[in-house]
Amino acid sequence: MNTTDPKIDFSKVPEVTFLFWVVKIIATTLGETAGDAVTMSMNLGYLVGTAIFATIFVLAITVQVRATKFHPYLFWFVIVATTTAGTTLADFFDRSLGIGYIGGTSILLALLLACLGLWYWSLGSVSVNQLTTRKAEVFYWATVMFSQTLGTAAGDWVADPKAGLGLGYEGGALVFAAGLALVAAAYYWTTLSHTVLFWAAFILTRPLGATVGDFLDKPRANGGLELSRYTASAVLAALIIIGLLVFPQRAERVPAVAAGPGARGENEAA
Repeated sequence: MNTTDPKIDFSKVPEVTFLFWVVKIIATTLGETAGDAVTMSMNLGYLVGTAIFATIFVLAITVQVRATKFHPYLFWFVIVATTTAGTTLADFFDRSLGIGYIGGTSILLALLLACLGLWYWSLGSVSVNQLTTRKAEVFYWATVMFSQTLGTAAGDWVADPKAGLGLGYEGGALVFAAGLALVAAAYYWTTLSHTVLFWAAFILTRPLGATVGDFLDKPRANGGLELSRYTASAVLAALIIIGLLVFPQRAERVPAVAAGPGARGENEAA
């Protein structure tokens, strides 16, 4: 571990509760509708949309990393920034560059696993309750960004009737919801690593949100409800704000002793 990396005696991520997962799914759905609103409804295209949301993400993550304590609205704003940037970036690679859903999903999955592997190799744990250094926090947000981008590509691949598996938006949502249910069952009834299960659930919420978002705003001819992307995005954003107002979130606990290279965090309560 880099001993010059400053310690953090507080957590800047929320406690992982049922509310966390509800807000996460809403935020990923918002990322899909808001991303589509800029690239499609405004006709700005995937490249311009990616540039806009990437700029917002960089500014937001800079504020988040420099923050001195947990701010729930800031945290979720950064999450939404990763979902919108991930949406437009994945669409740019898959469609504009012609990589395709399978190619995009494979590349992004490899990048995500590489990021997690480097994080684990460098700090000995990828647990959210081991974010005790700035370095760990940067790894966390890099992993989040890769997972959000992967989720868009994977969701489109499963749902798209022409270039994907053709399960449709409802079918894709059911597949990813079933995956989340299996992860939840494993959390409560098996001894599998809670850290591994956390990241599995975190990754699965993104394609679930992507397929639900597409179901809301895509044309009826393609299996969607054809709702206004602006209205859908505004409603989803309002739901997040209301949820945080009604059910205030606490920061994730930071262990008394920071994890060292040998503390692998296999059974932390994610």
